Amino acid sequence: MRTFTRSALVITTSLLLSSPALLAEEPVAASGATSANTTASSRYFEAEDIFALEYAADVQISPGGSKIVYVRASNDIMTDSTRNSLWLLDVKTGQQSPLFADQFNYSQPRWSADGKQLAFISDLSGSRQIHLHWLAENKTAQLSKLLQSPSNLVWSPDGKQLAFTMNVDAREAAVKQSVKRVKKPNGAKWSEPAVVLDRVRYQADGQGFLKPQFRQIFILPASGGTERQLTQGDFNYGSDLSFTPDSKALVFSANLDPEWEYQPRDSNLYQLDLATEQLTALTTMPGSESSPVFSPDGKQLAFLWQNNALVPYSNSKLKILNLSSNNISDIAADFDRSIDQPAWLNNSSFVVQYDDRGQRKLATLSSSGKITELTASLGGVSQPQPYLSGSYSVANNGTIAYTHGTSQRPSEVAVLQKGKTTVLTALNEDLLGHKKLAQVHEITYKSSFDGEEIQGWYMTPPDFDPAKKYPLLLEIHGGPHLAYGAQWSAEMQRYAKEGYVVFYDNHRGSSSYGERFAMLLHNKYSSPEDYADHDSGVNAMLALGFIDENNLFIGGGSAGGIATAYAIGLTDRYKAAAVVKPIINWLSKVLTGDTYTYQTFHQFPGVPWENVEHYWQRSPLSLVGNVKTPTILITGEADRRTPISESEQFYQALKLRRVDTTLVRVPGSPHGISNRPSRMIEKVEYMLAWFEKYRTPSN
Repeated sequence: MRTFTRSALVITTSLLLSSPALLAEEPVAASGATSANTTASSRYFEAEDIFALEYAADVQISPGGSKIVYVRASNDIMTDSTRNSLWLLDVKTGQQSPLFADQFNYSQPRWSADGKQLAFISDLSGSRQIHLHWLAENKTAQLSKLLQSPSNLVWSPDGKQLAFTMNVDAREAAVKQSVKRVKKPNGAKWSEPAVVLDRVRYQADGQGFLKPQFRQIFILPASGGTERQLTQGDFNYGSDLSFTPDSKALVFSANLDPEWEYQPRDSNLYQLDLATEQLTALTTMPGSESSPVFSPDGKQLAFLWQNNALVPYSNSKLKILNLSSNNISDIAADFDRSIDQPAWLNNSSFVVQYDDRGQRKLATLSSSGKITELTASLGGVSQPQPYLSGSYSVANNGTIAYTHGTSQRPSEVAVLQKGKTTVLTALNEDLLGHKKLAQVHEITYKSSFDGEEIQGWYMTPPDFDPAKKYPLLLEIHGGPHLAYGAQWSAEMQRYAKEGYVVFYDNHRGSSSYGERFAMLLHNKYSSPEDYADHDSGVNAMLALGFIDENNLFIGGGSAGGIATAYAIGLTDRYKAAAVVKPIINWLSKVLTGDTYTYQTFHQFPGVPWENVEHYWQRSPLSLVGNVKTPTILITGEADRRTPISESEQFYQALKLRRVDTTLVRVPGSPHGISNRPSRMIEKVEYMLAWFEKYRTPSN
């Protein structure tokens, strides 16, 4: 609901013309007047339109398959935030309505087993609490009065209990407990007390310095009452709770080893008896076991497994635990894609999702390993860039509800029945239906480094004329073990609207192409090898005939920011660069960022003080003496994933070299600097202004 009150090249190309099927009436409008500044009447996608975008998420189909509840995300121009409301859809008619007509935020809607009730989390009372809604009676009650925010909400099969997780305070740092205190006089104004840290994992992006807390598991009667804490100790218990079919126990993933903080890719499955609170380990495999789901007959437990090898990428595999024999079997062990979100269809088959060559797909998977694709249109939830995204849920009758995405629209709600997909919503048709948008085209080419085939896409501006010449923007994705696809991107639509052909690729190291392709970047992120993939893509674009070779630009964020900074140390072919939230010096980053226990051993051969030359060679700072490209740096001041001190090092080095550079600091922003509408707009518009400073007229 809108709440804005305002080398030899092998090349193949194809146009992706997919658009959402408009099969339902436009939902009723939300309350709120329209700003005079809105650009709804413009024929093009403008910066202000970002505030008016909406998308569907967390799509949950009822057990009987007749209704869908989903989170409808809409941006609020007055609070510069995204508001999440709950909407109810009738699968047969496509009619929908808001469950609650108010300005509060809602999340994690979950159906009871009989489909008569919906549990959810909302800030209705001023803090995030668990609520219950009776559909037939249209009544809602607050069930919890928690001191911390709950998460990972799940129903018991018998409908009598709800399980959830919540952070619980733990001990303060030992030295803080023993330090001598001086009494503060009444009315005295002293400085803030010192923050004392002594844990291995002491910070997290978006949270800052972590409070001494651990995630514990609770249960709460569905009829209301007092929550009961089931787990204790200095461990984080599972974010993937699953009740046993008899509702007498919970299964979850956790790492309970005393050295767990040094083991970022290890966890086992445990079963916790609710009556006795006895904890039993169900798996003890090396690596990470997660996402447990019981078969309909309760005799098997499916779960995901990922090995704990000291490598940056490995596929997630599906395994089945036979509960009577304790034997564990592999399903589709040779399938070279990462399986995610398994859901039982019956006692011998699943619905799963996986990423394949720039697409997120849904498929059935039999216990014998046979995979049958259902749809490749899962997506649309990632708004700023075209990352693969999306989720789904399955009803008892096999009907699947999912987030449907295309290159022309953010995610909609769709259902899949008997092999037929029906898109039930048209959330942005009032905003985008009359606008001229950039079109997305696929391109494949060979890397000049080793002939590896690289898949990419390019977006042509509205009113594109192939007889003309256009500036090219190479935009590099983050991760690096993530993937772009032909999905909606508000940021790239803006670049294209301003006249740029936007080119992006899934270079070596990207996910969705199997382990071999992802591991081509092992201990080489960043390097001349992955830049060769980008450079070859730019050459492939030039060969199409409509790119102005004198107007080439480059940009990217996170791993893409690293790659951009590294690239301009290798070449002068770009008129200007946008280096967004980068790592510039790996020697300093791994000892200041929040991922040091993982990154040091999985993306590098060891600790930096024993591998100085390796860390330095992979650092863009090692090439700064070559840089001549005018560069803008954009980073959040609260970023703990790629701390702003990294950007400052590059800024100062470029200034010392008299290279034109500007540093844009985003106050209060973590790593996700597009996490608020105004920040997304600001990032894009600063990049466009920088490029425009160096863009010259094309023929």
